Amino acid sequence: MDAGAESPDRCVLALNAGSSSLKLALFSTNGAREIARGALDLQATRLELVLSRQGRREALPLAAPVTDSLQEVVDALLQALESHHALGNLAVVAHRVVHGGRRFTAAVAVDPATLEEIDALTPLAPLHQPHSVRLMRAIHALRPDLPQTASFDTAFHARQDPLPRRFALPRRLHDEGVLRYGFHGLSYDYIARTLAATEPDVAAGRVIALHLGNGASLCALRAGRSVDTSMGFSTLDGVPMGTRCGALDAGVVLYLLKQRGWSVDAVEDMLYHHSGLLGVSVVSGDLRKVEAAACADANAAEALALFALRCAGEVGRLASSLQGVDALVFTAGIGEHDARMRAAIVERLGWLGIALDAASNGRHARRMEAAGSRVPVFVIPTDEEQVIASDALALLGTGP
Repeated sequence: MDAGAESPDRCVLALNAGSSSLKLALFSTNGAREIARGALDLQATRLELVLSRQGRREALPLAAPVTDSLQEVVDALLQALESHHALGNLAVVAHRVVHGGRRFTAAVAVDPATLEEIDALTPLAPLHQPHSVRLMRAIHALRPDLPQTASFDTAFHARQDPLPRRFALPRRLHDEGVLRYGFHGLSYDYIARTLAATEPDVAAGRVIALHLGNGASLCALRAGRSVDTSMGFSTLDGVPMGTRCGALDAGVVLYLLKQRGWSVDAVEDMLYHHSGLLGVSVVSGDLRKVEAAACADANAAEALALFALRCAGEVGRLASSLQGVDALVFTAGIGEHDARMRAAIVERLGWLGIALDAASNGRHARRMEAAGSRVPVFVIPTDEEQVIASDALALLGTGP
């Protein structure tokens, strides 16, 4: 550990696994106070844990191969963290898990039986679920006595009324679990908690939150509770994303399978990895690169316009579900940092009485509606890891 650094008695390691990356954060068990944050690119030629702590940033090399089990990477990661943050007193490892199905409607302690149930949900989230499962198994193999917990992106939406969760499909399919689960629930949970603490009058009303990043969705909140959301059965639904298609006529899939002779795997790969901003722009799935190309590239300009159109349209649909809107909240990478896209979306919402102040939007102010706007507009940075850690502490009986 760094000389003179504060050593917490015990801490929580929150892990947020992506398809090719790993975000992590350390929190003290005393009030879930943040100690450090980090990220690991599992596709990098040389593995480095990039850590940020108390305003300092450092890169710690990890001499470990990336194997299917991830055990070597996890072992090297824990050793690197221990040498800098005294993780000999680690209380729990807390995981973000994308899909909880109907079984998991709240955070849970992870034991071997629970882990098998989480793994059984992999077909519902093939892009994300396997990576969380690999991490949990690796930690159990390396440190079987170390408690682990799982917080689910779907759980926040599980208390929605039945109607918005239903597809117009035969009831037997709904009864078998083919329904609208919704995702990004940890992010929306954080937004709801933050509004309750900082803007209680707003939190008590009708809020539409836009979680806009490489993955994107919107959520209608009433008094901090999810009422409706743009994503459904899978993370493909809703608005277009970096490489995912968003809402799609099911007939397109049938056409590709039956008339074009595509394989199921080819359709799946196209929908998850080659659609969205990348598919329309033919430039990139990264909105920043698409914006950089848009001045000279009509495809890129169209991709941006389509993203704004679909996001604004979804705000309109969710306003209908709420029977009005009292506040708009932007969050996640695009929502927090892309003033041009926020402006393009809100420009299409004038009929709802929403307008941005250009100067406030340009400097990413926390509140940025124009003087005449009937609806306040907020930018609130999300913190999924904070929610994961708080869930873990509550399960351990040490939370607030």
